[in-house]
Amino acid sequence: MKYLAYFILFFTIIQFITALINVVFRQKFKTPKNFELPLISILIPARNEEKNISNILNNILAQNYKNFEVIVFNDMSEDNTKNIVENFTKTDSRIKLINSQKLPEGWLGKNNACFEMSKVAKGDYFLFLDADITIGDDVIFNTLNHIKFYKLNLLSIFPKQIMKTNGEWLTVPLMNYILLTLLPLIFVRKSWFSSHSAANGQFMLFDAKTYKEINPHKIMKNQKVEDIKIARYYKKNKFKVACLSAKEGLACRMYNNFNDAVLGFSKNIKMFFGNSFFLSATFWLFNTFGIVLSIVFLDCIFVILHIILLFLIKIMTSIASKQNILKNLLLFIPQQFIMGYIIFKSIKKQKQWKGRNI
Repeated sequence: MKYLAYFILFFTIIQFITALINVVFRQKFKTPKNFELPLISILIPARNEEKNISNILNNILAQNYKNFEVIVFNDMSEDNTKNIVENFTKTDSRIKLINSQKLPEGWLGKNNACFEMSKVAKGDYFLFLDADITIGDDVIFNTLNHIKFYKLNLLSIFPKQIMKTNGEWLTVPLMNYILLTLLPLIFVRKSWFSSHSAANGQFMLFDAKTYKEINPHKIMKNQKVEDIKIARYYKKNKFKVACLSAKEGLACRMYNNFNDAVLGFSKNIKMFFGNSFFLSATFWLFNTFGIVLSIVFLDCIFVILHIILLFLIKIMTSIASKQNILKNLLLFIPQQFIMGYIIFKSIKKQKQWKGRNI
């Protein structure tokens, strides 16, 4: 057990180094340069998004970048989504609405929506946005400048997460904690290893030429966590990918309460670990109970080191995610136990998401 305690301490040091890299080498948008303003297609899948769709459309219309078209795919919404979008189409010809008739067999809803929109999009770049995010006035210009500067085929961003309830604070920071302690995001762009991949379906900007050649949403038509799968597929095929975290002007309230967050994360948490329950459970056990082994089997100096590292990791992941450091430190222990609950809940195959069988 002593050797296991040393191994867990070494793993914690690796996590610390990874989190430190994600703080020190936070990727900034490049200083904008003059370039031709290509047409960008902004593609929004929407299922029962009446609470969000007006906000994202107004955000888009307020952009400083004006050469765009917007396509909203109404995925058989049972609320007022369709009528709201139709009202926007009457006031701005750049906004178009596609109404889904049915979900084809073998497809998941969002993947089908993205693929159908891509077939009618005319832009040089495709920007897939979730309806529940908020984007600042310069986001499209900055991200387009970024993808052109680095000659990327795919740029994805993890928005800053808005959390208003205790249930959200207990769950939502876990996504960033796992991501930022396992993967230096700079490696997504710098490394050619497909294992160094990350993406977030809330914001994915593709160059249209490559997208049309590959049709990634069609390839991943039945994948619940298509975003990470697409990023890995791109890197395996030697296309350039980049992933950023918590950029200015991009925010999202992903879930509104504890239960929704647990349901959502249990659907995809294993994908951070190659879809392995064993690896995800091992990560949780190391991060939650590893300190107990240090206390029992290691010398005092190593115990103190382990404790300091755990606190520094939490501080740095909070900084990189632009989250409240003190609140995450105070919730450190309950967050760890909630992580275990979510991981073990992921064993059970989820049958529904947004009112639809998956």
